[in-house]
Amino acid sequence: MSKFKVPHTLVLLFGMIVLAYILTLIVPQGEFTMEENAKGRQQVVAGSFHPVEEPKLGVQAILTSIPKGFEAAGHIIFFVFIVGGAFGVFRATGAVDAAIGVLLKRLGGKPGLFILGGMFVFGFGSSTIGMAEEYIPFVPVLLALAVGLGFDAVTAIGVLCVGYGVGYGCAVMNPFTLLIAQGVADLPPASGIEFRLVITLVFGALGVHHVWSYAHKVRKDPSKSLVADIEPDPHLTTRETPPLNVTHVISLALFIIAMIVMVWGIKTRGWYLDELSALFLLLALGWTAAARLSPDKSASEFCVGAAELTTTALLIGVARTIELVLNDGHVVHTIINAIAQPLEQLGPSLAAVGMFFFQSLCNLFIPSGSGQAFVTMPIMAPLADLVGVSRQTAVLAYQFGDGFTNILVPTNAVLVGILAMARIPYDRWLRFILPFMLKVWVVGSIILFIAVKIGY
Repeated sequence: MSKFKVPHTLVLLFGMIVLAYILTLIVPQGEFTMEENAKGRQQVVAGSFHPVEEPKLGVQAILTSIPKGFEAAGHIIFFVFIVGGAFGVFRATGAVDAAIGVLLKRLGGKPGLFILGGMFVFGFGSSTIGMAEEYIPFVPVLLALAVGLGFDAVTAIGVLCVGYGVGYGCAVMNPFTLLIAQGVADLPPASGIEFRLVITLVFGALGVHHVWSYAHKVRKDPSKSLVADIEPDPHLTTRETPPLNVTHVISLALFIIAMIVMVWGIKTRGWYLDELSALFLLLALGWTAAARLSPDKSASEFCVGAAELTTTALLIGVARTIELVLNDGHVVHTIINAIAQPLEQLGPSLAAVGMFFFQSLCNLFIPSGSGQAFVTMPIMAPLADLVGVSRQTAVLAYQFGDGFTNILVPTNAVLVGILAMARIPYDRWLRFILPFMLKVWVVGSIILFIAVKIGY
C-alpha cells in the first residue's frame, strides 16, 4: 500500500468549506442576542440562544463565498503582503544574514551560550516578525557549529526549532499569528504584551533546559545521540555569511526603532492595520536608503517578499470563507452553543485548557497560523464570552496550540524541510521533541489557569 499523504492545506480548507456548507443544511439555525460591553465590543449574551428560520444556502455558495471571503479578509491580506514586501527589502540589505551569522559564530566556542544565545536569536525573530522559513539557510551553520562543539544534528535543530517554537507560541507581536487572531477576536493589536513577555521567559527557560540536557548527554557520550548512525551531509556543514558592516547596523537599528514606534502607536494612538502597514512601508523606504538600493532593486525585492507570502494570503482568504458560509447559514451560534454547554460545566480555567488542546489538534490539519486563526477564532472568541474566559486568554490558548505544535506536527512543511536538510528521520525527532511537548502542555495549562485567575 502506498503511504498516506496529508493533503495540501488549501485542499483541507476547501474541504472544510464544503463541510461548512453541509452543516448549514443539517444543523438547526440559531442565534445569540448580542450586546455591547463596557469596552465597546460586541459579545454574546449568556443564555440568550434562540432558534431562527432563514432560507438555506444554495450549493453555489461553496464557490461564490470564496471571493467574499477574500474581500472580508482584505485588510489582513494586504497587511501580510506589505509586511512580506518590507522584509524582502530587509533581506536584500544583508542585515539579517549578517547579524544571525555573527551572533552564531561568536557563540560557537561557548557551548552554553551557543544554546542559550542561539535559541534567543531564533525565538526573537519568530516572536516579533514571524520568521520561520527564513531560518532554513542557517541549518548548515548550526550543524557545523554543533558538531564542532561535540554535539550532534539533533542539538543543532533543537536550538533552531525549540527557539522558534517558543517564539511562535508566546508571540510577543507576531503579525502573522497574534495580530491576526487579536483582530478576529476584536482586541487591540499587541495588547497583553506584558504577560506574554513574562511567559516567554518561562517557556524559554524550559526550552533551554530541554535542549541543554540532551546536548550535555551527547557531548559526554556520543553513542547517546539519536542520530549516532547518521552522518550529516558534508555539503551542508559550511555556509558563508556576510560580515556585519555599517549598513547592516543601520538597517537593524531602523528595525528596532520601528518596533518601538509600533508599540507606542498601538498603545497610545490606537494604531491598527492601516497605520501598521504604513509603518512597514516607511521602514522599507528606510532600508532602501540605508543600503543604497536602487528604486528598481528595492521594488523588485519588495515584490519577491510579497510573492513569498502569496500562499499565506490565499489560505487566509479561503479560511475566512469557512466562517462566512457558517454565518450566512446561521449555524455558527448553534455550534458555539453546543460546544459551550459541556465547557461551561468545566468552569473557565478548564475551558481555557480545553481550548489549548483543541487548537493543538487543529494545527495538525491547518499548519498555517494565519489560516488557523481565521478558522478557529471566530468560534473561540464568542465561546470565551460564554464560558467566562477573556478573549485575550482565548487568543493565548490559540497561540500555544498553534505555535508550539509547529515543531511537532509532520504537516508543517518548514519542520519537514529542516529535518530533511539535517538528515534527521522524523521518528528520531519525535523521540527528542515529544518530551518537551509534554512539558509544554503541562506548563501551558498551568499558565492558562493563571491567566483566567488574574483576568488576563
